Amino acid sequence: MTNSTNKEPLLIIGNGEIASMAFEYFAYDSLFEPVGFAIGHEYIKDGTFEGLPLVDLATVEQRFPPSEVKAFVAIGDSQLNRVRARHYADIKARGYTLASYISSRAFIWHNVKIGDNCFILEDNTLQAFVTIGNNVILWSGNHIGHRSTIEDNVFVTSHVVVSGFCNIGRNSYIGVNAAIGNNTDIAEDNYIAMSASIASSTLPNSIYQGNPAEPRKISATRFCRVRDE
Repeated sequence: MTNSTNKEPLLIIGNGEIASMAFEYFAYDSLFEPVGFAIGHEYIKDGTFEGLPLVDLATVEQRFPPSEVKAFVAIGDSQLNRVRARHYADIKARGYTLASYISSRAFIWHNVKIGDNCFILEDNTLQAFVTIGNNVILWSGNHIGHRSTIEDNVFVTSHVVVSGFCNIGRNSYIGVNAAIGNNTDIAEDNYIAMSASIASSTLPNSIYQGNPAEPRKISATRFCRVRDE
């Protein structure tokens, strides 16, 4: 493993579009320098990705020891964020320190708290006293209102408005242009559809769509084909 810059070396877990985006953002707008990728052997077609080594997760510590690199799990919302959560737990258990990416073009108030393995892209606004858990993705252009909390393993897409004093439960997915009203709790394992308008707190493991949003009969975990291990 070599690193020719003064940046901290970073191992990226994944070899899909999220991993490619993570490579781009970390390389050009962070204090980290990607040095390699890792994924399960069944997903490896050749030995490189984005021009860097792509290695088997089963033996990744031999090539990229946790004492020498930090890691970032770059996986999307598959199985209602469960795939990313499983890789996050696995990599952390192996002793890796997880890095977060926060865009230089995001507005983050000084007392916002952000966990590890977060991916916060450009034009996000995080107001005062917001708390972001671990393993959270905030795609571009969202508004997270004052004193709101986003729990672990959540994926917020783009142009979502989360008003003040809200709580977004763990593992949930929030679709493009969704709006969540003040003092609203989104329960865990929710799938909030594109352009849904949520004015009151939701039930766990549910899908909400429409304006005003109503729950669908099928559960969110069934719809997203969640396989808990």
